[in-house]
This record gives sequence, C-alpha cells and structure tokens, in this order.
Amino acid sequence: MGIRESVYRLLEELDGFQYDALGLDRVWDLLFPDSNEQWQRVRVTHCMETYYLFHVDGDAPGLQARPGGEVTPMKPFGATGGVEARRDPDDAWEPLLESMRKRVGRVKRDWIKANREAVDGYPLDRRRGILSHALVRESLPGLYRIERDLGTEACETFIALVESGYFHREENTTVPALSAGDYFRYCKLAYIAGKRPDEEVDESMSGREMYRRFADGRHEGLLDIEEDSTGEFGDWIDGKHPKRSAGGHPWEIKRGGNTTHIDLAVYRPRGRKDGLRIELIAPAIGRLAEAVRMLLAIHAAELPIGIVPRQETLHRAAQDFDRNRGVYDVMHYADLGG
Repeated sequence: MGIRESVYRLLEELDGFQYDALGLDRVWDLLFPDSNEQWQRVRVTHCMETYYLFHVDGDAPGLQARPGGEVTPMKPFGATGGVEARRDPDDAWEPLLESMRKRVGRVKRDWIKANREAVDGYPLDRRRGILSHALVRESLPGLYRIERDLGTEACETFIALVESGYFHREENTTVPALSAGDYFRYCKLAYIAGKRPDEEVDESMSGREMYRRFADGRHEGLLDIEEDSTGEFGDWIDGKHPKRSAGGHPWEIKRGGNTTHIDLAVYRPRGRKDGLRIELIAPAIGRLAEAVRMLLAIHAAELPIGIVPRQETLHRAAQDFDRNRGVYDVMHYADLGG
C-alpha cells in the first residue's frame, strides 16, 4: 500500500472520532505504540481543506494532504529551499501509519482498555502535567528559593498583600490621572528598591534621569512631553499626543531579554476612557525578588499599583496551561532526577 492510500485510509478512520477545536482547526492527537512497542505521538490537523500530519516526538517529515490530491512532505518552517532531507517520507511514515491504524482499530473495539494502556504506558517525560511545589523542592534542594533572595519578612509582607485581595481592589491599582513626572516618581522608587548587587544607583538622580539610564531607551516620546502635565500624559497614553511614536518599549524600565525584563506599565482600565491602571510586570522568576522589592517600596509610599508576577523558566511554556490551574513555573520531568 502506498503512502497516499495509507494516509487517506487513516483520515477516513479519524473522521469518526472526536477532535479538539483550536481556532478554526480540527486537531487529533494520536498516542500509539509502534511495531517495536515504542510509544509515538502524531498530531493531525485539518485546516482550510488540508490535513497536516506532524510526528511530534520523532523525525518523520511533516506531511500535507488535500482530499483527492497528492500527499506531499511539508517544507520546514523558515526554509527557503527544498524540502528538508531528514528521512525519506515513505520509509518514515509507512510503519507509523500502519501502527496508527491498528491503534484506531483497538480504540474502536475497546476504548476504555486502549485509554488505560495509554495512561499506563505513555512515557512520563513526554507528558504535560502539574507537580506539587513541595515535591519539586524535595527533589531539587538547590532550586531557586525567593525567600533566600528577598528575605522572609518581605516575602511575608507581599504574601499578606496578595492574600488580603489588595490587588483586586480598584482603588489600590488605579488613579484618576498621572503626569510623566508622577510616573518617573514610581520609577525612582522602583530603581532604588530593586537595586541589584552589581548595580550602582545614584539616589540623588531624579526619576526621569534614572529612567533615561536604566530603561530600554525606546520611550516612544515619553521623555519629550511636558513632565508636569496630566493632560499631556493622558493624550500620550491615548496615542493622541503629537510626540507619541510607535514600535518602542516605553514601559520596560529595567532592560532584559524577551521575557527577562521588568515593565512598569500604565494603561486605561478595560472599557473606560478615564483613570489609569498601573502594573508592575516581571516575566522571569530570576527577577521576581527584584520586582517584589519594587512593589513593596511603591506600596510603602502609598502609591497605587498592581503586580503581575509571571514566572517563566522554559520560554513561555507556562502559558500553555489553563490559567485556572495557577501554573506559573515550568520544568522538564527529567530535571527531577531519580
């Protein structure tokens, strides 16, 4: 049987199975043991009248199939030349397709037993899941502990603020108006409190001067507007000020990479044209203590602010979890050792 016939036979079988909806796409994830009893995962996606087959945890080249047409290897993302020559598509896919069809047949006969086999047999290091933080700490005694960096007292103060619901009350995170000078006042408190051991912060400098020194530099005109005018700052926020440019990072008050910088952002509350919401955002767990120090200093000055501590150690992988699960940190199963 040729690869074209094998693919379309599989697609006909899958048409009777429930799929996951991802936007407008239909997605089937197939977990199955191959002829060597090694578990494999293939994802089949139906998008715009075309099916795509991806060997998620293997090296078979991706395939694309349009009903009634040929089955062809996919060009790898970012490629400008021909199809990536990893493995011959027929040699790579024929045994996988045969194993998948057998698996589909077993699911049809006894889906409960087939599901149990997948639950028991699919390797742990290929799964997505959630671990108790207590288990992680027990397994990895050298893991980063924020209380060692931040100090127990500051941790307890911050935890008490969060547990009290402080950041959920609008009066604690929103102000009627701000000027650029007011914003730079926030910045100065943050820079002094968040000073790292390898940094020098001259406390005699103004907030504006500190912002010019430590921020990203692409300020979109923030440094060019009247510092004491709430009207100008409001127009700048709303994109109506003639000195407001685009494409910058005006809120990146401490430089870093794509997910390792610190932002102090100001924006209109959703659905409103008045008031300003202020948020301190620290995407990297390695800068969390630095951000919490900033937050506590601003709180001590009785200035409104909200904080979004989004810890991400594997690049943005935590975003793949349901927000209701409260997953902020991620790791590979193999990192647990044992």
